[in-house]
Amino acid sequence: MAGSNGGRVGGRVKQGRGQGGEAGGGARRGQRGGQAGSQGGQGGGQSGGGQRGGSGRARPGRGAQQGRGAQAEHTAKPGQPRQGRGRPPRDEARNAAYDLMRAVDERDAYANLLMPTLLRQRRIGGRDAALATELAYGTLRGLGTYDEVIAACSDRPPEKVDPPLLDAVRLGVHQLLSTRIPPHAAVSATIDLVRLRVGPGPSKYANAVLRKVAGRTLEQWLEIVAPPREEDPTGNLAVTYSHPRWIVTALRDAVGGDLDETAALLEADNERPRVALVARPGRATVAELVDAGAEPAAYSPYAAYLPEGDPGSLAAVGEARAAVQDEASQLVALALTRVPLDHDTTWLDMCAGPGGKAGLLDAVATERGARLLGADLQYHRARLVWGTTREAKVITADGTRPAWRPGAFDRVMLDAPCTGLGALRRRPEARWRRDPRSIPELTALQRRLLDSALEAVRPGGVVAYVTCSPHLAETRAVVEDVRDRAEVLDARAFLPEVPGLGDGPYAQFWPHRHGTDAMFLALLRRP
Repeated sequence: MAGSNGGRVGGRVKQGRGQGGEAGGGARRGQRGGQAGSQGGQGGGQSGGGQRGGSGRARPGRGAQQGRGAQAEHTAKPGQPRQGRGRPPRDEARNAAYDLMRAVDERDAYANLLMPTLLRQRRIGGRDAALATELAYGTLRGLGTYDEVIAACSDRPPEKVDPPLLDAVRLGVHQLLSTRIPPHAAVSATIDLVRLRVGPGPSKYANAVLRKVAGRTLEQWLEIVAPPREEDPTGNLAVTYSHPRWIVTALRDAVGGDLDETAALLEADNERPRVALVARPGRATVAELVDAGAEPAAYSPYAAYLPEGDPGSLAAVGEARAAVQDEASQLVALALTRVPLDHDTTWLDMCAGPGGKAGLLDAVATERGARLLGADLQYHRARLVWGTTREAKVITADGTRPAWRPGAFDRVMLDAPCTGLGALRRRPEARWRRDPRSIPELTALQRRLLDSALEAVRPGGVVAYVTCSPHLAETRAVVEDVRDRAEVLDARAFLPEVPGLGDGPYAQFWPHRHGTDAMFLALLRRP
């Protein structure tokens, strides 16, 4: 998982857009934990459609003069700047999308956590809620490409444009290039938004840029702004699929250098992820979820897909008997539980927050008569774990400075803090926040945590090392450093229902192969 679960990583470096805040607060145990998870997961699932587009350069849009407040106007032809004193109409869906964009930039908000709150507070539902979500998430995913297009249509680079104005123009470009909204309506609505939220003067700039953008399709713009693939394949993929160049390089390395598979992976990052549910064993069943409108999942025996609707409206989710959880997240936890042991009573989830894997491990452990200890460095994340479990003991503890004695556990789950490159489709702004300069510090923390996990497990016990990132520096390189101290099991042998996990002994999930997050799993037995 991305975040500081088991040890603290130093100062975060902003890239492109700002860095995100974290959702805090606890929940009554076994009651609200599932609802909180469903909101975050739902926000990630109900994202904009599978647009293409992107940039290898993250343009921050900072440093220009701040826009003026909304001023008056009267009606004019669609797409034309309006003059006079009539106030433009307020479009609630577009204003919600705009406010989310500004919150991501100014307050480091997480889009998938803030959007459900905005919609609920403003009582936006139905088609307007779907439109607001599509506009915000789609724009955040594609802002790299959109900035390249804006640069080609503007007399100044995007980073020299007033950030509030730039976000509004980006929303307009997304509507023009990646939705079915008629061009005249997209331009007119965006001009109204600019006049209402930024001012009448900046609306002239927005109108000029958007009218140029509307003259070509996305594919035609990519022919202009993307480097030729034969000359700069990484740059071409970065612009075409809206990922920073360094992420394209990392993902290309992770899939073995194949450009076509890299393109498929990047395209999958831009698609709307399906909402996967977990029926925690002994507390809910897949049949119950199916009866409530879900569909059986492809791989996990405890998973179901919710094709539409709010997961929190399902009784099992509201009661924390089920939850939103990616199918790969379920399966890496299940693989740990499937390794045969001669003694099996005490389990540890070392970096347990926010509690998805802990909730499933707690349910399985309870069925077997074992007990789970969930630990997290941060109190508010430990509170979330407490809300997703029933029988587990939950503590606040630093995994690099154990609060438990060596060799105390039969099974240890280490879901290590990571870049989160495997979950980019769920967090639309994340790709612009990550910075390659954070990787050495993260991998150092991952190594310390893995050393601690191997000390915590008894001889003969097993450790699952998991990251929600396929970056080779965070996965294979970390595990290779401990191979002289642990037996590396073939993780694929404990996931027989899932094809295409790689050459082993590790298991690597992929969004373009499995429809899941790109989770990595290594299983290690302590001699």
